[in-house]
Amino acid sequence: MPVSSIPSRLDTSVQYLKGVGPKAAQVLAKLGVETVKDLLYYLPFRYEDRRDFRPIGSVRPGEWVTLKGRVVSLDSRNRQGNFTIIRAAIADGSGAIGLIWFNQRWIKTQLDKHEGEIIVYGQVKEGNYGYEIASPEWETVDPADDVTGFARLTPIYRLTEGLSQKLIRKAALSAVTSLQPKDIEETLPEEMRKANRLQPLIWSIKQVHFPDTEESRVAARRRLVFEEFFVMQLGLAMRRAQTGEEPGIAFEVSSAVIEDLRSALHFEFTAAQTRVIEEIYSDMRRPHPMNRLLQGDVGSGKTAVAAAAMLAAVRSGYQAALMAPTEILAEQHFVSLHQLFEGMGVRVDLLVGKQTAKQKKQAIDRTTDGSADIAIGTHALIQEGVAFNKLGLVVVDEQHRFGVLQRGALRQKGHGNPDVLVMTATPIPRSLTLTLYGDLDLSVLDEMPPGRIQIKTHWKLPAERNSVYEGVRKLLHEGAQAYMVCPLVSESEKMLAQAANELYLRMSQMVFPEFRVGLLHGQLKTKEKEQSMEAFRRHEIDVLVSTTVIEVGVDVPNASIMVIEDANRFGLSQLHQLRGRVGRGERQSFCVLIGAANNSDAEARLRVMVETSDGFRISEEDLRIRGPGELYGTRQSGELELRVADLLQDGKVLQEARQAATTLVSDDPRLSRPEHARLAVAVRDWDSRVASTDVS
Repeated sequence: MPVSSIPSRLDTSVQYLKGVGPKAAQVLAKLGVETVKDLLYYLPFRYEDRRDFRPIGSVRPGEWVTLKGRVVSLDSRNRQGNFTIIRAAIADGSGAIGLIWFNQRWIKTQLDKHEGEIIVYGQVKEGNYGYEIASPEWETVDPADDVTGFARLTPIYRLTEGLSQKLIRKAALSAVTSLQPKDIEETLPEEMRKANRLQPLIWSIKQVHFPDTEESRVAARRRLVFEEFFVMQLGLAMRRAQTGEEPGIAFEVSSAVIEDLRSALHFEFTAAQTRVIEEIYSDMRRPHPMNRLLQGDVGSGKTAVAAAAMLAAVRSGYQAALMAPTEILAEQHFVSLHQLFEGMGVRVDLLVGKQTAKQKKQAIDRTTDGSADIAIGTHALIQEGVAFNKLGLVVVDEQHRFGVLQRGALRQKGHGNPDVLVMTATPIPRSLTLTLYGDLDLSVLDEMPPGRIQIKTHWKLPAERNSVYEGVRKLLHEGAQAYMVCPLVSESEKMLAQAANELYLRMSQMVFPEFRVGLLHGQLKTKEKEQSMEAFRRHEIDVLVSTTVIEVGVDVPNASIMVIEDANRFGLSQLHQLRGRVGRGERQSFCVLIGAANNSDAEARLRVMVETSDGFRISEEDLRIRGPGELYGTRQSGELELRVADLLQDGKVLQEARQAATTLVSDDPRLSRPEHARLAVAVRDWDSRVASTDVS
C-alpha cells in the first residue's frame, strides 16, 4: 500500500500495542505483520453482522450463516490412522445444530474449558443426524468483552496457528483508536479525492477495520482500493510515457513481407490476425520503441503473428530474438519457426542451457556476427557473453513468468532501443492485463481460424478409464490420432520423463498393442523430439504419449483425441492449452479429462473445462480459484502485491484509477508539481519494490 514517509510511531513493533506483547507479536510476524503500519493495512477479509444473529431453528442447507449458541454436547473420537473427529452441538432455544472438525484436537480442549456461548460461521449441510456445519470458524463469547465483537459489523481476519480473532481485533482496535491525523499524511490531493468521491485516508483506515455502517465499510474500502490501484497505474503510465519519448528503430516494412509469409504458411490470415499484424507494423514503422502485448486464445494464431513481426525485422536488416520461459517451449518455437523460415533464407538458431559448451559457443558466435537472423532461447539469451550484431526486435513468450527487468535485459542487448512484442499463452482477464501489462499497448486476437469444429470435452473418473480407452480405440480404428498426456507428478523434467516412460509402456504393451505408440518428453534430445513429432504428423504414430511438451506449438490436424491422465493435478490454464492441441482438422475432436475431484478447487476446474471452451471465461475462473499471484507466477515480480484490492471484484475501480492516472500523467508527466509530491514518493516506492523483487 502506497503510504510513504510515515512517522516512526507507525513503524514501531506491534508488541507494544495493548493486548499484544512479544509472544503474540511473533505469531503476527508469520502473517507479515510486524509494525503498527503493517497491522493497519492487514485488513479484514469479511465481516459478520452481529447486530442480529440468525435463530438456529431458521437455517436451511446450503446457507452460509453466523450463529450464537451454548455448547450442549461435545465428543472426540479417534479413527484409524490417528485421525480425530470432534463433534459438538450448540443450541439457542430455537433449535440445535451439529458442528464437526477434523484432526483439530485442541478444539475439544478449548471447548471443555468454556462454559458460555460460542459464535460459529459456516455452511449448513444435511448430515446423518440433522443439520450440521463442517469445519466452522468459531470463537468463544466473553460477556465482559469489549466493543470489538458484538452488536456491530465485526471484522474477520485471516489467521495463523496460535492467533485468535479476539487478539487481532484488540490489536487492531488499539492501533486504530490511537491513530492521529499527524501520524499519516494524505497521498491523494484533495482535488482528486473530491473528483473521485473518495473519503479521507485516516477515516478510511478506521472504518475499514471497525465500520459504523455497511455504507461506511464500502466507502472506506473503495478509497483504499482506489489508492492502491492509482499508484500502480501512475507508475505504469509514467513508464509508458517515457518509452514513447525514446528514440527507436523505424523499420522499413513492406507489404511483400506478408505475401511471402502467407505463401510459406499455406493458409490465409484471419481478419483478427491481419488487423493485429498491421497494428504491430504501424508500431515498427514509428521511430520510437514498440512495447506491445499480443493476447489471444489457444489456436488463434499468435505464433504466425509473431513470425510476421520477426520476418519484417529481418527483411529490414535487423535480427530478432524470441525468449521463452522453459527449454521445452523454446525448442518447440525453434522447430516450428525453423521449418517455416528454412525455405525463405532466414537462419534460425537455438540457445538453451542444456546445450553443450560447443553448441552454445557456435550459437553465440552466429548471433554475434549476424549470421543468425533469429535467435530463440530461454534466460540463456540474457546471460553475460551473449551478444547480437544488430538486434532490432525482441519477442517474449511471456507465459506470465518474466518480469520487467528480464524483458529489459534482453532489450539492452539490442541495437539502440529495439521493439518489444510480448505474447501471452492464454487470454487474461482485463483487470489483470491492466496491472501486469499496463505499460504495454494491447493487441487482441479475438477470432479463431474458420471451419474449426467445437471440441467435445468430457470428465471421467479413474474407475471409468477402461471405457475411455475403448472409446479411443474405436476412433483410432477410424483413422484418428490421439495424444495421451501423462500426469503432472513433478516440476522436474526428469520425473516427468519417468512418468511418460511408464505411461508409454502401459499404452504400447497393455492398452493399445495393436497401434503404433510414440513417446515425447522434455529429456529427449532436440533431434529426437523433432523425429517423434514429425512421425506423428506423418501418421507414422497413432498414439503419442507425452508430457506437457505438447502444450505449445504443436499442430497436427489429424490428431483429434486428447486424453489427460490425472487431470485434477493440472491448472485450468494448462488444461485449456493442452485441449487446444486438438480441434485443428476436419474431424470432430474430443478432450477427455480423467481425474478424481479430491478437493473443491479440482472439481471446479474440471467442471469449467466441460462447460466452456471460452479462454476468457476459463481465465476468469482460474483467477477466482487460485488468485493472481498463484495463477500467473507473479508474486515474485512485485507488481501484484495487492494488500487491499481484489482484481475480480474491483475491476470498475481499477478502470477509474487507470483513467485518473492517465489524465494526471498527461497533465504532469514527472509529477513535479508541489501538490503531487506525496504521489511522486509513493510511485518511487512502488517502482523500487517492483525492481527489488523482480526476478532477473
